[in-house]
Amino acid sequence: MSADGYLFHTTQLDLAPIGGRIGAEVRGFTLAGDLDDDQTAAILDALYRHKVLFFRDQQHLTDDSQEAFAARLGRPVPHPTVPVREGSSYLLELDSLHGGRASSWHTDVTFVPDYPAASILRAVTSPASGGDTVWANTSAAYERLPAPLKTLVEGLRAVHTNAYDYAATRPDVDPEKLERHRAVFASTVYETEHPVVRLHPVTGEPTLVLGHFIKQFVGLSSRDSQALLSLLQEQVTRLENTVRWRWREGDVAIWDNRATQHYAVDDYDDQRRVMRRVTIAGDVPVGLDGRASRALKPAAQDLAA
Repeated sequence: MSADGYLFHTTQLDLAPIGGRIGAEVRGFTLAGDLDDDQTAAILDALYRHKVLFFRDQQHLTDDSQEAFAARLGRPVPHPTVPVREGSSYLLELDSLHGGRASSWHTDVTFVPDYPAASILRAVTSPASGGDTVWANTSAAYERLPAPLKTLVEGLRAVHTNAYDYAATRPDVDPEKLERHRAVFASTVYETEHPVVRLHPVTGEPTLVLGHFIKQFVGLSSRDSQALLSLLQEQVTRLENTVRWRWREGDVAIWDNRATQHYAVDDYDDQRRVMRRVTIAGDVPVGLDGRASRALKPAAQDLAA
């Protein structure tokens, strides 16, 4: 690892930055489960610098080879509550016909203490129009917070849960989808207290830990928590901090889940959209004050059992 926290490698990637603060396309690279260590280090280095990487024309990837590639980046882990795709070990399928529409800003699985370090998403079926995904750089957002807000969040902590009010963000939600959310996604209720500002374990950058899994800020009422969350989310999702990707079948996106939020745009009506995702095991965040995140539900001893 170099002095600036990034990885040594000799592989040169053809990188085309997309947004000024986030996102780059990697051109002419074939993803596979047998990449050597230097190629893997080059991808991780680019990921830490650009936060999101995009690879076109990866139609050769299968469920098995996507999992094998993910294992080169770290240790794949299944979703805590949603069953994996049949025949796979870690793949989560997001099918628009079965409720796979995550149209709100979030960081993946922040309701557990060691939420994923990265996600690898592959487009299997893409709508002819719509269905883009947008990512936001939470490190750039923290860096550019007004000084009073930065002072406020540096010691603040928040409780994240998967038992959030799904219907509140979707006033026209299908009752069947609401029941599926309760029966599957929230089948086991998790709550975790995270620092609002964490230190990235590789780059050392402070990043904001926010998104729709937040239930409440510690020490604030629910009403005040929602008002503050709206204010902070507006800072994160400023257009200057974002990048938007128009999917084609076979595309792959990899994002640093410790330094981003994302939003799947639900504008494709009854067209079908199928995505398959593998997540990489993360670490327990540590705040600027040195205090780590902690499990509230289930209790830490239960999670370790």
